[in-house]
Amino acid sequence: MFLARRLLRTDLRCLPCNRAFISEHLPVIQVPRQAQLLAERRSRQTGSKRVVTPQAGKLLIRTRRQELNQPAGQTCSHWERPELVSKGWKHRLSRGDYFIIERQTAERPGPIKTSTFQALGLDPALVSALSASGVNIPTWVQTQAIPTLLYGKNLLCAAETGSGKTLSYLLPIVNQLCTGKNTSHDPLNLILVPSRELASQVASVARSLCTPLGLTVSVVGGGHGLVTVDRQLCKGPIDILVATPGALWKALKRDSVSLASLKCIVLDEADTLFDNSFSKLVEDILMQTRIATCEKDVHGEESKAQLVVVGATFPSGVGQVLGKMTDLATFATIKSKSLHYLLPHIQHKFLKVKGADKVSELLTILKKQVAEGQGSGVLVFCNSSSTVNWLGYILDDHCVRHWRLQGNMPASMRTGIFEAFQKGQSNVLVCTDVVSRGLDSLNVEVVVNYDFPATLQDYLHRAGRVGRLGSEKQGRVVSFVTHAWDVELVQKIEMQTRKRTSLLGTKCDINDTVKRTL
Repeated sequence: MFLARRLLRTDLRCLPCNRAFISEHLPVIQVPRQAQLLAERRSRQTGSKRVVTPQAGKLLIRTRRQELNQPAGQTCSHWERPELVSKGWKHRLSRGDYFIIERQTAERPGPIKTSTFQALGLDPALVSALSASGVNIPTWVQTQAIPTLLYGKNLLCAAETGSGKTLSYLLPIVNQLCTGKNTSHDPLNLILVPSRELASQVASVARSLCTPLGLTVSVVGGGHGLVTVDRQLCKGPIDILVATPGALWKALKRDSVSLASLKCIVLDEADTLFDNSFSKLVEDILMQTRIATCEKDVHGEESKAQLVVVGATFPSGVGQVLGKMTDLATFATIKSKSLHYLLPHIQHKFLKVKGADKVSELLTILKKQVAEGQGSGVLVFCNSSSTVNWLGYILDDHCVRHWRLQGNMPASMRTGIFEAFQKGQSNVLVCTDVVSRGLDSLNVEVVVNYDFPATLQDYLHRAGRVGRLGSEKQGRVVSFVTHAWDVELVQKIEMQTRKRTSLLGTKCDINDTVKRTL
């Protein structure tokens, strides 16, 4: 401190004794920060005149009450309890209040230009197929996962949405298939996903890689009937099988397929596959396979299945299920630094509204987007299938063209809806969380949470539908906050954003989970 003061005095003595010169060339603090805080505290006292002392620069949180704005350069400490915009949102008089978490960067997590796919050890023919698809440079997740999987280790991979996780496990699988021909009718590789739409998307990416190399990809999804499933499984040798748990388990019980020849099994969107709706089915399917415990099991003559667990939020119950099948100490772990954080290149707006006003607010957003978006997509998330149908009728009455997609729709109706939305045949899709997991929505610019999600994990997945790798849209999320339980989740999001920490309820370290299970 003494040295700093002495240097400051020395520098000032070197300057001309001219007040105008100093004010022009040196930054001047007009009001000390402590004085600002004191003025703001006094202004909040009863009967005091409101005093707002705005700070220059970019904002992290913006609201109509300027005293609650937080500059981008300010971070609340771990023990500090900052005043929240959403603190009084359980009161009916808070209707119309809002706050916005501003995007802090325009750049998305992208490829690492210092690396190449060939340097990762992939077959030249596969690299050529990638180049034909327009993919030339790997992302951070791919640079970490591909060499690990090629070496033969089991893998737990958790990274934010839109970071390139699908290719990170598909490329090692296809690379291994390039070295030998499949003579068995049983599938050599299995990819389990929670929804038919995601199964179709993963299969499409896999076919773009496999078709030039003469490899086969089959898809088995629920709702298509037993005859259709059996027909898919009896077409011939299957190099890669993409399936939903329910449809695959029914095929296993009828002996329509065997998993005895599996070389790799991937659990994509693991947080959903390990929840109450799928965990028992997934466990039963894994019990039908022989999972490798070391690299020799993968590359040996009597090879066992390499296990890959992938997700954008890491499920806390994964260790309990996997520990029954294999030794978790053999797993390699990859975890992104941005895991469980709000993506910094997306704007998040939280609006406190009355339930009866949500339709008018939604129509305002849709009409503005149609007028300015020029083909940009809008995803409207609801918490139930009945709300999707009801809201669809409302949009029909207001002549808003849209698609609907929810889990209770027959498979014949669901087929092709998301693909049509991606192609821009309609710019509005009203849906449930069946669309929030893994689907690559490059044309989406706005996500509207008509119903606020039930968990913070669901919020992260919904928000991950915008600002994805390869998208030219900046992306923003607008959430309608109505109920008291919605407010509690919003308060957690606001608090952790002000402190710049991971969201409560989703903070989980992969390595710690493995150690606790052991």
